[in-house]
Amino acid sequence: MDYNPRKIEEKLEQWLDGREAIIIRGPRQSGKTTLLLHLKEKYGGHYVTLEDEDALKSFENAPKEFASRFLGEKRNNLFIDEAQYSKKAGKIIKQIFDLFSDRLKFFITGSGSFDVRVEIGKYLVGRAIYFELLPLDFEEFLLWKARDLQKIFRMYREAVKEFILEEKTIDVSPAFESEFKTLLQEYLIFGGFPAIVKTDDKETKKELLKNLIRTYIEKDVFFFFNVRHMEKFRSLITYLGLNTGSILEISSICRELKMDYKTVESYISVLVSTGIVNLIPPFYRNLTTELKKAKKAYFIDTGLRNAVIGNFLPVENRTDRGALLENFVLNELKSLFTDNRLSYWRTAGKAEVDFILRLEDRLIPVEAKSTAKIERGFLSFLKTYKPSRALVISEHEFKTVEIEQTKVAFIPYFFI
Repeated sequence: MDYNPRKIEEKLEQWLDGREAIIIRGPRQSGKTTLLLHLKEKYGGHYVTLEDEDALKSFENAPKEFASRFLGEKRNNLFIDEAQYSKKAGKIIKQIFDLFSDRLKFFITGSGSFDVRVEIGKYLVGRAIYFELLPLDFEEFLLWKARDLQKIFRMYREAVKEFILEEKTIDVSPAFESEFKTLLQEYLIFGGFPAIVKTDDKETKKELLKNLIRTYIEKDVFFFFNVRHMEKFRSLITYLGLNTGSILEISSICRELKMDYKTVESYISVLVSTGIVNLIPPFYRNLTTELKKAKKAYFIDTGLRNAVIGNFLPVENRTDRGALLENFVLNELKSLFTDNRLSYWRTAGKAEVDFILRLEDRLIPVEAKSTAKIERGFLSFLKTYKPSRALVISEHEFKTVEIEQTKVAFIPYFFI
């Protein structure tokens, strides 16, 4: 089987011998089926997809018999793919888990609509470990495209992580910049969905991304969420693409798209629950001067976002360059600091910081800029909250300076 490694495998390994079912969620075409087939090939067991009508019928109408088919003399692995096709999946998996978890290790995948559609969480409390499989982050992209550079990139990432978490000095320097920037350009334009990364032809990449959107809308949105006004849904997702990183004003969206408030909220909820869009809340402590309700929307993949707005121009030729880079930084921060919360900061006076990384009792402001120019909002945050560390991510600058008693690291985009 042709398989490229994914970082999620490192996380899965420690749970392979446990009794708990392993639940893997993620958006359409993020590589869940490929991962399951790889795990089956590596560890043995049986694979079944509930997209198959006969398998789905057996799973729902005769769950005990369904599971019994895969029992062996020793404990076996059972890989159940596309579980979102069964509305009863949560209840049935609990039933067969309770009957056979001593003889079967369950691996279950579902698309982004999975937990919303089948409510699996309420049935498997204490019985399951959850993982999320997203499109490739930049490190995985390098692992697939330039493994020798991925080793250097991992050094960069670890240095940045240690600068923030352990307050160490960044002791690595940029190398092979031209190659990193060329690869980053491809990643920013076409994103990290596995099928798109594997394809070298640019026109094929564009068609695959456009088809991914069509399939997502026709299957996940229409079939699973019963959204019938497809053109309105397309208009909203395009609006969010064109306004990536802007503060969401639902009333403004309603006026511009001629949609009612409840519908807009419902459609945004679908985009979030299917893993297409991330909503970032504001950070606030001062209820008088800081925003505390409005969120910002970003896409889980920049290639998907570019397909939504129909813009595959090179980064240097784009009017939305700042939004594209900001979206990339958000996704990389979420990948690098998986257990921590991200927000943005803005005051009533419009002083703003792109992202605030919250690490227990510490705050780390992060700016994503085309140039390394320090702006008023960033300085205002440093003066107000006095963080020990801060990041400014730009295209060229590399240095560490002290500003308002804060150690500020200026790093290029291919460091994160």
